[in-house]
Amino acid sequence: MARSRLPLFRRISQIFFLLLFIGLLIFTALRPTPGAAGDIEMRAPVRLFFEWDPLVALGNALASHSLYRGLLLSLVILLPTLFLGRFFCGWICPLGTLQQFVGSWHSESKRGKRRIESNRYKRWQTIKYVVLIAGLVAAFFGSMAIGWLDPFSLLVRSLGLSILPAFNYAVRASLWPFEHSHIAFVRSAGEDLHSALQATVLDFRQTHFQQGVFLGVLFVLILVASLRVTRLWCRSICPLGALLGAVSRWSVLGLHKDPVACDRCNLCLLHCQGGDDPIGGVPWRKSECVMCMNCVGSCPHSGIEFRFFRKEKEILSPDLGRRRAVTGLAAGAVVVPLMRANTGLGKDRNARLLRPPGALDEPDFLARCIRCGECMKVCPNNALQPTLDQAGLAGLWTPTLVPRIGYCEPSCVLCSEVCPTGAIWQITPREKGWVVGVSQSNSRPVRLGTAFYDRGHCLPWAMATECIVCEEWCPVSPKAIYILEAQVADASGKAKTLKQPYIDPGRCVGCGACEYACPIQDHPAVYVTSIGESRSPSSQILLNPK
Repeated sequence: MARSRLPLFRRISQIFFLLLFIGLLIFTALRPTPGAAGDIEMRAPVRLFFEWDPLVALGNALASHSLYRGLLLSLVILLPTLFLGRFFCGWICPLGTLQQFVGSWHSESKRGKRRIESNRYKRWQTIKYVVLIAGLVAAFFGSMAIGWLDPFSLLVRSLGLSILPAFNYAVRASLWPFEHSHIAFVRSAGEDLHSALQATVLDFRQTHFQQGVFLGVLFVLILVASLRVTRLWCRSICPLGALLGAVSRWSVLGLHKDPVACDRCNLCLLHCQGGDDPIGGVPWRKSECVMCMNCVGSCPHSGIEFRFFRKEKEILSPDLGRRRAVTGLAAGAVVVPLMRANTGLGKDRNARLLRPPGALDEPDFLARCIRCGECMKVCPNNALQPTLDQAGLAGLWTPTLVPRIGYCEPSCVLCSEVCPTGAIWQITPREKGWVVGVSQSNSRPVRLGTAFYDRGHCLPWAMATECIVCEEWCPVSPKAIYILEAQVADASGKAKTLKQPYIDPGRCVGCGACEYACPIQDHPAVYVTSIGESRSPSSQILLNPK
């Protein structure tokens, strides 16, 4: 009877860690505290799951030749795997839990014999090991592109940049009729419900992200694929699962099959999540088992159990083959130069590519960033967006500041706090140096770039029309935008005194507030480029920097 409870314990564990993950993801946002003042800080350990991720730790160590703080916690997962096998995939991983939940729905393609056959081991399950090899080789050559496929990066990127913003919009749209009802009771109830949700699950502002629809559709397709093949992503693509599968070959816990009790009913295979062949008569594939314990709970004769230090025939390592291993090595070595061929890592880099404050120089940044989207989700002004082609294929879905959507808040360094790999180095508001009264007198402020004017679009310059919005929005002190009066002629030829704005490049930090506030919507009269950014010595333009 105790064995039959193992799947129940596993479900409890899965629900707990899924709720923990969602809770941390929801708190990966700025939540104003009534009466609080001062620096903008994060009060939740939102990086926890990334710090548990041995794939992120290993890739980071290979790419940067160092291990960023906190990632040593990945040993909490890696070391038990040496004893228990891939317990993480079956008991903890939130993406695995979501796939298992969707895969449990009734599907015509997974009934009876077809379901049993689909849960047998398939040769294509070795693809994830090829992906792992290619990703680690790419990391060795300076690219953390494996973050595209890391399960936590995929989840945060998909949920944080697509699903949760859509959820926020849907909830607010649903509550709007109640909050604006002419009936006092209904209006009060709607406002109270909105306030309660705002304090718990809703973001305090409605965000939107470029490529959000695509990221959401891609995530849904991954889940829907589980209707066809149980845990298709886990079985065929997930590089973290492949890493844990490779490590689990040394685990001392294994599956024992009682050949006398087995009557070939195949119930164990009917509910198998890993495609590891728990049925009798064939070797068990240790590296594919996710320790879901369904085979133990479903066997009517108690003929299956997990034991320590077994001595039975089993397949310890993935059946990869020399050809596929070489394919993974070659792919990882070739893909980096191919991706970086048009990234513009030198002087031809995209001038509008503005990285967050504290970001490393571009080659080092790409060597650490795992494209998780944590920095984008936490940005209070929705200014950070996933790149598409601004950084080339090598920088796909890495963060860039888009001033027309939002600007960098002077006192905010949340992006550096939540970055799990050090691609955005953790800094303080004092080190950032944008807040009046807290900047260090003996060091220069962090600069994201420099603002420039397009006088053909600027109202005071092109149309003799008064406008100093950019100067009013400039947050630094002394202001980087200064005003000079000039005598100009209007359309009738009449002379008038007009205030015209100028940029002091020695004071401009590239925050984007001026571009964000510019009233010229189609093409802003003031715009920010990466020229002058602190992180890149080759981008400096000042002959005598202040």
